[in-house]
Amino acid sequence: MTLFFDVGASPPSASKTPHLTASTGRPFMSDSSSTDPASNNPSEDPNAVPAGAASGDGNSAEANAGPQRPVERVSTGPSANSEYTDKDLLHLSDLEHVRERPGMYIGDTTVRGLHHLVYEVVDNSIDEAMAGFAKSVSVIVHTDGSVTVEDDGRGVPVTRHDQLSEELDREVSTLEGVMTVLKFGGKFEKGAYQTSGGLHGVGVTVVNFLSQWAEVEVSRDGSTWTQGYERGIPTGPIQKGRPTKKTGTKTTFKADGQIFSVTKYNFDTLQKRLQELAFLNSGVRIKFLDERNGEGGDYQYDRGIVEFVEHLNRASDVLHGDVIQFVGEKDGVEYDMALQYSTEFTETVQSYVNNIHTIEGGTHVSGFRSALTRTLNNYGKKEGLFKNTTPTGDDFREGLTAVISVRVPHPQFEGQTKTKLGNGEVDGIITSGVGEALNKYLEENPRTAKAIVRKGLLAAEAREAARKAKDQLRKRKDALGGGGLPGKLRDCISKNMEECEVYLVEGDSAGGSAEGGRMREYQAILPLRGKIINAYKSREDKVLANEEVQSMIQAIGTGIGADQDLSRRRYNKVIIMTDADVDGSHIRTLLLCFFYRQMYQLVAAGHVYVAQPPLFRVSQGKNRYYIQSEEEMKGQLLERGLNDTRFETEDGRSAEGDSMRALCVALASMEDAILALERRGVSLRVHSERFDPVTGKLPPFLLTILGGEHWFMKQSDVEAFLAENDATLDIDQAEEELNVEGEEEVKSDEPEKVVAHLAELHEVRTINSGLKDLEPLGFGLQDLIPADRTGSTTARFELVRGEDMRRPLEDLRELLPEVRAAGEKGLQVTRFKGLGEMNAEELRETTLDPANRTLVKVNLTDAGAADEMFRLLMGDKVEPRREFIETHALDVRNLDV
Repeated sequence: MTLFFDVGASPPSASKTPHLTASTGRPFMSDSSSTDPASNNPSEDPNAVPAGAASGDGNSAEANAGPQRPVERVSTGPSANSEYTDKDLLHLSDLEHVRERPGMYIGDTTVRGLHHLVYEVVDNSIDEAMAGFAKSVSVIVHTDGSVTVEDDGRGVPVTRHDQLSEELDREVSTLEGVMTVLKFGGKFEKGAYQTSGGLHGVGVTVVNFLSQWAEVEVSRDGSTWTQGYERGIPTGPIQKGRPTKKTGTKTTFKADGQIFSVTKYNFDTLQKRLQELAFLNSGVRIKFLDERNGEGGDYQYDRGIVEFVEHLNRASDVLHGDVIQFVGEKDGVEYDMALQYSTEFTETVQSYVNNIHTIEGGTHVSGFRSALTRTLNNYGKKEGLFKNTTPTGDDFREGLTAVISVRVPHPQFEGQTKTKLGNGEVDGIITSGVGEALNKYLEENPRTAKAIVRKGLLAAEAREAARKAKDQLRKRKDALGGGGLPGKLRDCISKNMEECEVYLVEGDSAGGSAEGGRMREYQAILPLRGKIINAYKSREDKVLANEEVQSMIQAIGTGIGADQDLSRRRYNKVIIMTDADVDGSHIRTLLLCFFYRQMYQLVAAGHVYVAQPPLFRVSQGKNRYYIQSEEEMKGQLLERGLNDTRFETEDGRSAEGDSMRALCVALASMEDAILALERRGVSLRVHSERFDPVTGKLPPFLLTILGGEHWFMKQSDVEAFLAENDATLDIDQAEEELNVEGEEEVKSDEPEKVVAHLAELHEVRTINSGLKDLEPLGFGLQDLIPADRTGSTTARFELVRGEDMRRPLEDLRELLPEVRAAGEKGLQVTRFKGLGEMNAEELRETTLDPANRTLVKVNLTDAGAADEMFRLLMGDKVEPRREFIETHALDVRNLDV
């Protein structure tokens, strides 16, 4: 279970501790439904992008203000045509289909789908490493939101591909085929890859199709080769570049804001996946750098998943010092498994197939569990360790931390997202192989073997004690009849469970406000006094003895643990509502921990929510509405500001209506990139002097040599300049030094070459893409720069709204702020501070009323990652928690001192 707070859904003022804060994006709670399903809010379709929807990159809020469909469909009649003819059927190209239906290829167009783009490209590099041809992978997130992935593998072939050239009736290189043709790749046969994560031949092609722009540089055959693309279409033929001794593929792309509602990558999400890949591929070096904050990491683990298990147990006291590892192969299926027991009470199993994280497990996990249970039971019986109780499989898995990695030539996954392995033959291979290896280990290490079996016996005894505690709870209540309900529960009137909901409220005083503001018909309030017991590091029988826990169990009515029965629940929604301070965040964490440990099915079925008050209340006369985030507020103001607004220039150009909206969308796509460029010290005014009117682009390559700066449009121009000046890049020199390391120095009579440094400004590519969007609207680069004007009294540009407002502007960059300011006129905007400062009326208006409220739905997506986070935050060891706090200290929004 990985639970994430969706950054776009949590208002910046929402109070969370460092481990829950939206700004850090810790893998803790995921918002799959940022709007309350009961309210009249936009559809939950993951591909739906409402007008003014917020974007994480700070500019897509405006970009989403208008229609962004990549393939326009013009309706000429009613929505359903009574005459069904051949004209009603359309054939889409691969590019059109991917852009029209991206969810079919990457799951969705939210944050999850955005990160999937990076994974697809990285997986190609890791496949090279799995095949034994690559040793290092580099991932860089640039300041403009673009990403570069580079490896030292064989490099994508760049020669003519005969089959594609014949089918398309033109010269097509293999590289272009890989980037622009679906179902084309090297993983359908075993010639290029024995095993791989990507099996469908759509990965990097889909990334290219869903990117605003992309560029690939291949190093092989003694040279570099490059090709660029814009929204999936090649910008020209493949170009041969500088000579090089290295090999590999370097892919840079920027996710398209027309497709993705959020285009801002989460550092922690990427960091976790890249470190995971380094664990799974022993010896492979993965370097990660996020240029936005300067953070990153260099990951290389020679002991592989053994170090992975040690990493997972870093916050736990282990039962035995050594990590038990099993490695084997049968019928082409390779397996590598490592396990270690700790004093914890939970099971942590991370499973992978060909480096793909199978969060739903599959036959490899079931085979492992069967082998573990059967072997430990056999050992316990043989040694006479079982007296009155025989542990079950669940008992033997208490405190277990394991990593299961298998490589299967032809894995059968559930869809492109690959979450569960279905190959039946893998179960038998793992069961027999692991069973035999584990039995041998137990025989050779009796001390560790007995400690593990005794751990299972203690778990069985605790299970029996918990069963008796549950029986006592059952005797005290009759959930369906309402008997035995906690006295402090303010229950609702309705008996229709589907519409009923219970708020778990921190403290009696807040409970009083909630009591006064609730809808009594279907909303119940259960005040909780103080902080409940830590359900992670306490045995189940002790947790069940806690008074507050008993109140929740009685009120919800489903029971707990394996006996949980969701059909007996008294409420359809269980909503956690705590104060917006540090204590409130701690209580929320304890409650989530309890639900994860004891009411797993309730969370998995989507019945647990966290109340999130809106950040803004907007009033206009008698009308009021609520806005969740800063970005959404900007989007709403932009949309409102566009009404009855037109843009005029002194030379007669103008924009209004759809063209005005398209102009704002184009400007928003460049806004952050221009700021990032200027933060580099590159003035847009100065850089505009290097604009190429033929290509309509600014040069993105900056070459520094002998203290001078030279700008180039293409990589090939850089290579030509280096050749003319007998110079070499500093990376080329470092590469040569690396190649001769350890060899005797050979003196050469050739003069030493001048060393130059090359920087590629990815922000410029984003600006160039925006300039291309501006061109059909009649605007260009010079309109973004204030003109030097002397003696002129006429404004260069004017924003006109209605008959009363005429706002002079010196450049296009002033347009977006002015449109937003125009949209704010006539509105009264109130910013809320959180639940703790609200009275009953405000609480009802913002957090209880389904027409206005926002509920964050808790989803179970990665149980292993969630358990790791709970272990880190709620476990006994202090050092890992201290390290976590020190790492994320600067991200804290609420601090008690």
